[in-house]
Amino acid sequence: MRILFTAAFASLAFSAWASPFCTKEPESVWLSDAVVRERAVATGNSVEVFKKTKGNCYEVYGRNAKGKRVEIYYHPVTGEIVEEH
Repeated sequence: MRILFTAAFASLAFSAWASPFCTKEPESVWLSDAVVRERAVATGNSVEVFKKTKGNCYEVYGRNAKGKRVEIYYHPVTGEIVEEH
């Protein structure tokens, strides 16, 4: 029973760390970092950390207009929000 519980817990913990997969498009067709940062700010978010993920997304850590921490994944070609926490 302990083994089953441990395996279930580990799989849940790993899925929480996994970022979404966005695209296989080459970076040459991606929007620039500046454009995606501007979109984040235009929707009321601050940008404290901006990076590219292993899943080929742009990831923003910052705060929303209410001051709450946010983590947002943007599709690098369309600029659309893929996932937000």
